[in-house]
Amino acid sequence: MTNGLIGKKLGMTQVFDESRLTPVTVIEAGPCRVVSIRTKEKNSYEAVQLSFGEVKERRLSGAELGHLKKNQAPPSRILREFKKDGDSSVGQLITVEMFKKGDWVDVIGVSKGKGFQGVVKRHHYAGGPESHGSMFHRAPGSIGASSFPSRVWKGKTLPGHMGAERVTVQRLKVVESRLDQNLLFIRGAVPGAANGIVVVRKSKKS
Repeated sequence: MTNGLIGKKLGMTQVFDESRLTPVTVIEAGPCRVVSIRTKEKNSYEAVQLSFGEVKERRLSGAELGHLKKNQAPPSRILREFKKDGDSSVGQLITVEMFKKGDWVDVIGVSKGKGFQGVVKRHHYAGGPESHGSMFHRAPGSIGASSFPSRVWKGKTLPGHMGAERVTVQRLKVVESRLDQNLLFIRGAVPGAANGIVVVRKSKKS
């Protein structure tokens, strides 16, 4: 077994949980197939590699296809490694059954890309006066460098690319697990847009 699954974020909805309305994210979690098992003798570490999302062979490169065929696995788009937790065998299917109602999980995904953004949106600057006549609204203003040090300090909050980063949200509660539909209902929001690939694993802080 492993400590997690690969899934696809379907979107958000709300369910009644213990007589109250709870916002949840619906994730299509698995089924994932064990493609290969990393061992200390051969790879210097222990892990289990899972695949998710079967595709046509022409969608994969020769190296990707060769790796999967070598392990008798169907063509799959997504491969991820997880911590080994118990016994696993190549070809084994890992399903959403590993998560029960009330479990705590960490969800890893890629946040929505925002493109190039200014300091007000990217770093929550207050901005200047919005009244008529003011020439300072959403600009970053002084960056604090003069004759010394004659450069911009490293780490200065300035405009730039925002989003499209790997984000981990820790300690989210599983509200419901539907094995027949491979669905996982997790309380709260998880990173990324709808149909984005996410990794759901047992929480490190549970």
